[in-house]
This record gives sequence, C-alpha cells and structure tokens, in this order.
Amino acid sequence: MLRPARPRPLPLARRLRNSTALAAVALGAALALTSTTAQAATAAPKHYVALGDSYAAGAGVPGQSAGLCLRSDHNYGHLVAAALKAGAYTDVTCAAAKVKAMTQPQYDAFIRVNDPQLDSVTGDTDLVTLGIGGNDLASSDLGLGELVATCIAGAVVNPLGTPCKDVYHHGYWDWNTWSWQYGNDDLAERITTTIAPQIATTLQQIHAKAPKAKVLLVGYPSVLPADGSKCVLRQPVTPGDVEYMHSVLDKLNAALRSTAAAGGATYVDTATPTLGHDVCSDDRWIEGALPGSPAVPFHPNATGEQVMADAMLAALR
Repeated sequence: MLRPARPRPLPLARRLRNSTALAAVALGAALALTSTTAQAATAAPKHYVALGDSYAAGAGVPGQSAGLCLRSDHNYGHLVAAALKAGAYTDVTCAAAKVKAMTQPQYDAFIRVNDPQLDSVTGDTDLVTLGIGGNDLASSDLGLGELVATCIAGAVVNPLGTPCKDVYHHGYWDWNTWSWQYGNDDLAERITTTIAPQIATTLQQIHAKAPKAKVLLVGYPSVLPADGSKCVLRQPVTPGDVEYMHSVLDKLNAALRSTAAAGGATYVDTATPTLGHDVCSDDRWIEGALPGSPAVPFHPNATGEQVMADAMLAALR
C-alpha cells in the first residue's frame, strides 16, 4: 500500500522570508496601536492659551508681531498648536514679562504693551503653557537683559575674574583670611523667596479660571554650558561667570520643576534636549551676543523653539 508522500520542508531561505514577513506584520500592528494610543493621549485641545516671556514668545524669530512683545509665529506655542491641531489658539506671550504680567498690564517705557495675560484663560481653556520666571531674577524692568549687561560689562574690566558673580553673590576680599569670600546670593534668594511662590500662585489662578485645563510649566533651555572654558573667545563673558549663571539657571529650573509638581502642573524639561547647543556651541540653538540667525541675543533661535515644542509635545503624550 502506497503511503502519501510527506510534504517537503520549505527551504531555509523561504522559511526565513516568511518569518521576517510575519515579524514585520506584527511590528506594524504594534506600531499602529502605539500611534493610535499616542494620538488618543494628545487629542486636539479646544482652546490652547500660551503664556510667558520672551523665551515663550520666540523673540526675534521671524515672523514677528505684537510690537514690543516680539511675538513670533514660529514660537513653541504656535508649533505645538499646529501639531495638535488646536481648535482655538491664543498667544499672549510677551518679551520682558515678569510673573506680575500674568495679572497686571505690562508696560515698556510707560507704553502699555500687553494686557494681563491671565485674562485670556477662560472656562473653556483646556491647555495652558506657561514659561515665566527668568526676568524676575533681575530687580529692574530689564529682566534677563540686566544680568547679561552686568556680566558683559564686568568682563571688560575684570576679564579673568567673576565680576557678575561678585555683584549678585556679594563677593569681597577678606583680609583676615586673605581669601575671596561671598555673602548672600541675591539670585538664588529671589528664586526661592519670590519667583517660586509667585509662580505657585499663578498656577492656582490658572486652575481656578480653567479647572479642566492641562497645564504645562516650561523650563528654560541650556543657555550656557557648565564648563565656562568652552566660552573663551566665543562670548564676552568670563568663564567663571558662565559657570555661575549656568548654576543659577539650574536652580531656577529645579524650582520650576518642584513648583509644577506641587501645583498640579506638568514640568517640561527643555534644558536636556538643548544640551550641547548653547551660546558657546558650534551648533547653536540658543544665540549669543552676536546672533548668527534671527533671535534676540541669548534667546532660542527657530531650531531652539522647535526643540522646545517637541519637548512639550512629548510631555503631553
């Protein structure tokens, strides 16, 4: 009696091709599921409001509008709104804004340049981004511009020292110990006693005006490197002051992170994704004293704004 012939095993190459095809199908299905999940997690907001200072406004990045607010149509808020296909988008960010600009009109040389920013947050707002606090490091209305001017002017007369740190950290020569000593750090104190509490209050006000809103508190990018020697002959600031100001921005971002956690907001880290692209880098996403691409000095250029927007979108997933 003849037995039916056994089917021949498929050649090894064909079996591998079939296995690869099945794996590709499975991977495609997994990616499709992941993409669907991500899209569901980042549903288009009905009303997105962007609040903040010049870093949020995209100061100097084309195209500019809103007069002295220096608001760009390629700032991170516009980019996020476009990516999420927001139903309505309101951008009230403004250069030189301090935390008080959230509830008070903003003036520049006695000219009213912006209404209270929180006026734009309403009951139907379901997404708010807030980037603020840097200008409050300074006691004058110049904000961060004051710090930059102080550091650059000090470098002219004391190129080998830390003239900027000496001003804000009250450096002095102690004849008793024959050493350089420091007193109170004004900038560190302002972060803990003024900036963080004011932003905490602002978050409370946002939640009160828009109870259903997702709130992102956006940190500051890597403006300066941790190693000041990388700025020698690149920026008109002494290496010691570069390191000091880097540490100040680190303290500010740390305060923003903890304030967000305590205030029902999501902190967006923009320092990490911009690391290595500071004002002293060969590939700058933050422009220096003499910008190489359109941006206000020591502010993000178009690439920097895009990277910050990507960090915000990642935080929303």
